[in-house]
Amino acid sequence: MNRRAVILSILGLGAATFGGAAWYVTRPAPFAKIEAQTEPPMPAKQPEALMRSYSPSFGPEDAPVTIVEFFDPACEACRSFDPIVKDIMAEHGDAVRVIIRYTAFHGEASVEAIRVLEAARMQGVFRQVMDALLREQPNWASHGAPAPGLLLDIAGSAGLDVNAARTQMLAPGVVAILNQDSADVEAMGVRQTPTFFVNGRLLDPFGEVELRRRVAAEVAATQR
Repeated sequence: MNRRAVILSILGLGAATFGGAAWYVTRPAPFAKIEAQTEPPMPAKQPEALMRSYSPSFGPEDAPVTIVEFFDPACEACRSFDPIVKDIMAEHGDAVRVIIRYTAFHGEASVEAIRVLEAARMQGVFRQVMDALLREQPNWASHGAPAPGLLLDIAGSAGLDVNAARTQMLAPGVVAILNQDSADVEAMGVRQTPTFFVNGRLLDPFGEVELRRRVAAEVAATQR
């Protein structure tokens, strides 16, 4: 998706239904579009590849509804959907948990941002740094490779200890997370960001209205 399309889509929030093609940032490779289905089947490796114990999450671990978001910090559509996901969590309270899976479809910019986020997680300031990176995304992600130190400067303004982060970003555990999430993206057939799974089922068709409806239905089902 180009920047103009994203801007036009954002301006249309609240006036139109959000279509999948209008919101997705597509991976720069010749993958076929996922076909819409009434009940999307789960890939054979789903239970292991969909969720990992190390993945960042928001909300109670025992929440009856789990949203898994395949997320690229350099993705404009992920930035646009972040307040929507927050609103869904606020609406349903402790009934909803969100798990973040890293999806580095924008190359160097994505990988460096993920490393910064992992350093922030080690320091207990993940949400604050994630908010700051998304807020400043047009300044660091627009040209594919952020200026040296820019991401750390942004994260530092959100509470990250930059000196400690420089070492943490290169830790073997961070490399392992990047490698495992990349393998899981392939195993799950994720081709676009954001991609959502709600209680294990792919959100297809994709859109804000569809996400809200699916989550509301799953929450209601747990209250019967």
